Amino acid sequence: MAAADKSLSGGCLCGAVRFAAVPEKLEMDVCHCGMCRKWSGGTFMAVPCTGVTVDDDAALGIYPSSDWGERVFCRTCGSSLFWRLRGGEGHVAVSMQSFDDLSPFAFTEEIFIDEKPALYAFAGERPRKTGAQVVAEFAAKQAG
Repeated sequence: MAAADKSLSGGCLCGAVRFAAVPEKLEMDVCHCGMCRKWSGGTFMAVPCTGVTVDDDAALGIYPSSDWGERVFCRTCGSSLFWRLRGGEGHVAVSMQSFDDLSPFAFTEEIFIDEKPALYAFAGERPRKTGAQVVAEFAAKQAG
């Protein structure tokens, strides 16, 4: 699918956080890493975005989950909203479930497949990448 050309709106469960974001592509990736599973209560269904703006930054909670990444959520209801590079600069993965309209997105990739528990599997064929593959691709993008 082609990259989105417009900002899409979304928010948390309670409405305290409203945001706008421009998807880099109209595609949703699923992350199976242990941190994403614990943080989201399942798999993290993510849309890579740019131009993410939030109506009220004070409504956000931020958890620094690694040396490079942080997880952003609503301070009131706890909804998982974004994974981003620490400091808020660069790559932002927005929770697909937090967008108001889910219809533009296609399910195109699964990442950290080597951390996926055996008790579930998504139907259909799509690229499935290990954590090492994802980290290597991400590092290459950041360097170049």
